[in-house]
Amino acid sequence: MKEVYIYDSIRTPRGKGRKDGALHEVSALSLSVTALDAIATRNGLEGHAIEDVIWGNVTQVGEQGACLARTAVLASQLDESIPGLSINRFCASGLESVNLAANQIAGGSGDSYISGGVESMSRTPMMSDGGAVGVDPSFTFDNYFVPQGIGADIIATEHGFDRDSVDEYAVESQKRAKIAWNENYFSSSIVPVRDINGLLILDKDEYMRPTTDMQTLGALKPAFKEQGELMPGFDKVAMMKYPHLEKINHVHHAGNSSGIVDGSAAILLGNKEFGEKWGLKARAKIKGTAKIGTDPTIMLTGPINATEKVLKDNNLLIKDIDLFEVNEAFASVALLFLQAFDVDSANVNPNGGAIAMGHPLGATGTMILGTLLDELERTDKELGLATLCVASGMGAATVIERV
Repeated sequence: MKEVYIYDSIRTPRGKGRKDGALHEVSALSLSVTALDAIATRNGLEGHAIEDVIWGNVTQVGEQGACLARTAVLASQLDESIPGLSINRFCASGLESVNLAANQIAGGSGDSYISGGVESMSRTPMMSDGGAVGVDPSFTFDNYFVPQGIGADIIATEHGFDRDSVDEYAVESQKRAKIAWNENYFSSSIVPVRDINGLLILDKDEYMRPTTDMQTLGALKPAFKEQGELMPGFDKVAMMKYPHLEKINHVHHAGNSSGIVDGSAAILLGNKEFGEKWGLKARAKIKGTAKIGTDPTIMLTGPINATEKVLKDNNLLIKDIDLFEVNEAFASVALLFLQAFDVDSANVNPNGGAIAMGHPLGATGTMILGTLLDELERTDKELGLATLCVASGMGAATVIERV
């Protein structure tokens, strides 16, 4: 098995995923091309430099459909001899694109890949592609399927995270993101988005609300209370599976859940020979990858299982890991990770996360892995782990080691 290295990592800023967001005028194709061209230009790639582009993209419909990865290759500076593969592992799609490519390289199927992902949530709304998982009664009834937010509230109920706990976590995420931007921690990885005339559209994460405090969050109503308690009564569905629960405590709202945003990201992976050929210096090595299925009702506990698996498979202990990026789909997901592994909270999402900056579904996994790499370098640390919960009950994780 060949060792696999990360040679470069970039991302666009995240734009608010609404019609008044800065990136609403930019298609998923254009966002993808921005990321691919940045990787090609920064690393001097020409001709058939890489084996494939593997691109995460969750809502694969309309302008995000029809193998967007290949379309983006053809629209970019990359050579037409490079193919493209669009993948969908829901929220972990961007990380899974990296894991798939890394394992292909390790197995000898090509020397290098570009992995990444994109989501234009303002132009192609989440769940606009339908899918049996959410709309087919024969599936939803048999599997006690409930919306993700109710799964997050079940986690909070089961593990004792009250409204103050999840709000405090959200405030801290905003504070950390503000510091990271003010101190230019992201500057080496951010690729500004420009229009066809080269004029700047966005060069900083737009979703952040750095003035957020406990008072502003306290004024927000729980987002999933009516879904759970009134029609269609998803709380009763969940409690049929978890009869020990007397009541589900609804604590999540827009302020302590991940933001809906637009954005793209890319990572350049290759073996040692690729780096030597193109004169590139490796930044990190892929130490291990993991994916796993979990309970589809509570749905969001995958980071625990995936972390346990990737550590076991690579003979590592949790204490061996210096830094963690745990996608902040909901505050309770990150709090559960902290509780399960008893790690120092200062080492988990030290620069904020999706609560502050947003969660562009198909790109987030790539983004948090890049953020992890940047922070390992900035703090002169060695091992990092990135992980995400995944809709319908899955988890994914990746461990990287600085070189």
